[in-house]
Amino acid sequence: MNLNPFERLIVSLDFANIEDALSLVDILKGNVFFYKVGLQMFVKYGFSIIAELKKRNLKIFLDLKLNDIPNTVAKAMEALASYSLDIINMHTLSGFQAMREAKDAVLRGSPATKLIGVTVLTSLDDSELERLGFASNASLEAEKLSLIAKEAGLDGVISSAREALRIKELCGRDFIIICPGIRRVEDSSDDQQRISTPSFAIKNGADYIVVGRPIIKALSPKDEALKIIREIEEGSEEI
Repeated sequence: MNLNPFERLIVSLDFANIEDALSLVDILKGNVFFYKVGLQMFVKYGFSIIAELKKRNLKIFLDLKLNDIPNTVAKAMEALASYSLDIINMHTLSGFQAMREAKDAVLRGSPATKLIGVTVLTSLDDSELERLGFASNASLEAEKLSLIAKEAGLDGVISSAREALRIKELCGRDFIIICPGIRRVEDSSDDQQRISTPSFAIKNGADYIVVGRPIIKALSPKDEALKIIREIEEGSEEI
């Protein structure tokens, strides 16, 4: 995908109230154009936060990670499609039928919206997957789930940057990969287990990276965002 480095950073609006979220958006104006709205913000504010971002002509990734039976997921996607969002996601572990029906619902309601599947959360490592009963490690699970998502018609997946290159090889260059768990070398890993730097993620096949706390907690969120964008540029140059 041919993307401007400034378009490849998605900032997570992980706040308890809408005022703080919009304050960050205004601080990052002119430098960040894509934002992720997660469960906390959407459960509390619903379409209000979406409307505020749309007023500012920004791109929106609604990160609800839907995971349910096919009919329930499809009906939820049908409702969400009315928002005309840029990206919506669901868990690939909902299964092939759920993914296929969800994609059909999105196509009917908002053909331009991309439906992305969550593979293995970046907060999980191999030992935790083994504890949960998975036979394969995180990389192999992510690869298998990505292939199923592609077969079901999804536009891409969310994975750690470590799996991105292999997923691109398996699913094709147009298959979108979004990588969370991004930290610059000096950042805290917080609760993330499978982390990567911005430049490594881009070099390894990520189309977009998602960053929340490193920007939110920075003394200067704008400066932190620009540092990350510079690392995106460095990763792009090495491809």
